Amino acid sequence: MSITELAADAWRLTADRPRAALGVAGPPGAGKSTLAKALVAEVDARHGPGSAAYLPLDGFHLSNAQLARLGLTDRKGSAPSFDVWGYVELLRRVLAEAGPTGREVYVPDYDRTLHEPVAARHLVPPSARLVVTEGNYLACDEPGWRDARGLLAEVWYLETADEVRQGRLLERQRNGGRDEAAARAWVQGNDHPNGERVKVSRPNCDRILPTVGLDMTNGRY
Repeated sequence: MSITELAADAWRLTADRPRAALGVAGPPGAGKSTLAKALVAEVDARHGPGSAAYLPLDGFHLSNAQLARLGLTDRKGSAPSFDVWGYVELLRRVLAEAGPTGREVYVPDYDRTLHEPVAARHLVPPSARLVVTEGNYLACDEPGWRDARGLLAEVWYLETADEVRQGRLLERQRNGGRDEAAARAWVQGNDHPNGERVKVSRPNCDRILPTVGLDMTNGRY
């Protein structure tokens, strides 16, 4: 199935509401941000600039200072290392600020160079009928995540082979400054258990997209 077809399916979620939020879930390294950004770009290309917007869960990573305070420095990326309630409140605000009377909503992101969340990197304009949000835990049936799930029109699960994900995660850690041994230790000790936790949420999703990643050269996955 092509990005064009997936974007058309996503756009249909807006048919009976002023704005719809589509969630893309999946374990670390599955390709969620690539898919989400591709969907936004395709919707904008077909329906006009500002028709869709991107909202990453990664913007709600706790700061390194807060992780240290909570003893979660070595579990960065785990479910407790996110401000899930802040994410829920932003989703509510985003859904309420649609249409001619709506206001612009600024959205945080995570900076992999700074290794910290950053404010207001993304924007949801009032014109955006579709908001694509992505993150590991969007389909988890747990406090906070359950509340977020209730605000999403649908959640799609991006399923990628473990060996493909591991390669991507190792590269991510090496690019972030870790040597080979430290990168492997982080992926095995942190990313792997996070991924296994996310896999449990797979049945809670509306659609399963089996893929080894998006091929942006031909628009297919």
